[in-house]
Parts: sequence; structure tokens; C-alpha cells
Amino acid sequence: MFVIAATRAMRGYASRVVEHLKKIPSLGHIVENIDGTDLLNTDSFADGEIEVSLKRSVRGLDVILFASCARNEANLTVEEAKIELYHSVDAIKRSMARSIIIFEPFISCSRSDRTTRRNSVGLWIHFKTLASLGARHILTYQLHSKISQSMLDPSICTLDDIQGLTLLEKYLCDNYIRDLDFLENTVRPNWAFCSVDTGGENQVRDFANAFGAPLVVGHKQRDLFKTNTIKSFNVLSAVPVEGKTLWIVDDLIDTLGSVESLIRALSPHKPKEVNIIAVHGTLSPPASERIKDLYDDGLLKHIIVTDTVCLSSYGAHFPFLEVVSSTEFSARAIHTFITNKSMGTLYEAFNAETYIKSSGLFT
Repeated sequence: MFVIAATRAMRGYASRVVEHLKKIPSLGHIVENIDGTDLLNTDSFADGEIEVSLKRSVRGLDVILFASCARNEANLTVEEAKIELYHSVDAIKRSMARSIIIFEPFISCSRSDRTTRRNSVGLWIHFKTLASLGARHILTYQLHSKISQSMLDPSICTLDDIQGLTLLEKYLCDNYIRDLDFLENTVRPNWAFCSVDTGGENQVRDFANAFGAPLVVGHKQRDLFKTNTIKSFNVLSAVPVEGKTLWIVDDLIDTLGSVESLIRALSPHKPKEVNIIAVHGTLSPPASERIKDLYDDGLLKHIIVTDTVCLSSYGAHFPFLEVVSSTEFSARAIHTFITNKSMGTLYEAFNAETYIKSSGLFT
């Protein structure tokens, strides 16, 4: 038996996941008991401290806890959301839950995943804290690097890094391609998929291969003395960029510094249009200003991201921003997990032609 809980940052998201779970026939006999999205109560004290308590017993149950420390629906800061998550895990553990599974669709500290100077490693601290408090499994979408997957001791806490790019590949098929004729005669000769840097080349190559389209690589050199600063950008491509529809693919877009530099470096090559597609849209300042400048200059047409980060405040300002729901896919992941089925189906390489031929592939 399991229950779904959520920190304040993710109650809306978790409720939408529950609605999808209710549609799965095999869960019919327990579906009314799985929604515990308001299970946790958070009290704030005058000195800034908090305490999390449970409104009902979870003794002997598997608890799936949705959480986010990024921009969220409750408008909590990173620090507030992270401390609430840690308190929530502790409260659930002390309530004698059988196991605690953390579902954090976007792990905000995922880019702090390596030691380059005498620095802390935020992702390692986050994982270690969750595991030491009692979390036994963590699910997330599209971690920033493969290094991240080796930070957890699987004998203590296991990790599933679900490929969020699959959601975007499916979305392109459903909304921009639709049939095999368009895939064959428009996408393959006239589209190209572009990486922001050489580090992201492999994941974008997989993305391009899914559609049978060419790859363009952005080669950037960062300023080693200034955070989020690009010194130079070069465009590497085996095919002419002129006249092509370009899709810049990344795991996340933050301040848009790298992407803006890449788009402006692409401009002299005269692409037909440039679009951005990324799993996580953190859009930290000054991303809004950069997006507006690129759009007003005619250099950017579409931005597509998933809802792993709350973007409700951006919709009215950017009508060209498209947000892809991940909640149905999250429900599928939970169903796979709780029924002890192989998670391998969530990691299978996407193929656009196969998907278009089989409309039931994701049902």
C-alpha cells in the first residue's frame, strides 16, 4: 500500500499526477486511498524555523513524496523549499513509513555536481542529506550529467533519472510533425538539432537521430573568472545552416546566457528560424529580458519546456512559450515502480517514425 504526499511547493503537481493514476484500471481498488497530497502540515515560527507534521498515520506504507526546490507554485525560496523537504522526510521516517520515495522532477542543485576548485558540491550534499534522513529511492527527470548518477550508494538509496527529453520528442511529433510525410519530406531535409556546447553533444545527437535530422554543435568558451559568462562561441556543422529550422536542445535553460550567445552566433548563417527546446525551464534573471530581446529581434520563434519548474507567471508575457505536461509520464513512472515492473520502458530510445506509426505507443 502506498500514499502520495507533497511539500507545499508541489501540491498542485502531485494532485495532477494522482488524477492520471486514477485512470489506470489496475489501481482501481486502491485509487481512492492514494491521494495524500495534503498529508503534510508545515508550521512556521517567529524566528524563521519550521516544523513539519503529518495529518494521518503512514505506518507501514510506502510514501511517494513530491518536492521541488526550484521556482514553485507556493513561491517558496530555494532555501525554504529545501529545508521543508528535509523536515518532511524526517517527519515521515519518524512516523514509521515502510519506505520513502522522493520524486523531485527537477533537482535545482543538479549543476553543482563536480569539484572544480575548493568548492562544495551541492548535488552530493542534497543526495547525502536525503539518504541519511531515510529516503530509499529518488526519481527525477534529466539530471545535468552522467556523473550525478554515481553519487548515491545504491545499497542505501537508489536513483532513477528518467529521460525527460522523450516527453519533448513526443510533443514535437504530436504538435509539429503529425505524419510520416512531413517527417520524411520536411523534417529530415529542412530541420537540424543543435547543442549549446560540446558537453551536450551526445544527448542532442540522440535527439537528432530520433528524427533522422542533422546535428549542429555550438562550441563555447566560458570566462573562467565570471559565473554564467561566455567569452566566445563557434558553430560547428557538417551541413549548411542557411534556410533550416533549428531546434536548440538542452537539459535546462537558466539565465539564457549561453543560448543567447549561440543564437546570435547562428544569425549570420541565416537559418529559417531558431527555437529552443529544453526539459527544465528555470529562466532565472535576466532570462526574461534576453528572451524578449531575441524575440523582438526576430531571432527566436518558439520556446518549449516541461512543467518540472513552475512557469505560471511567464505565460501571459511570452505567448510563444509552450509548456509540456510531465504529470502523466510521472504517473506512469509511479505505476511501473509500485507494480514492480521494469523501469526500462521509461529509458527506451525514442524513434519518431515508430511513434507516428503507432499512436498507442505512449498509452
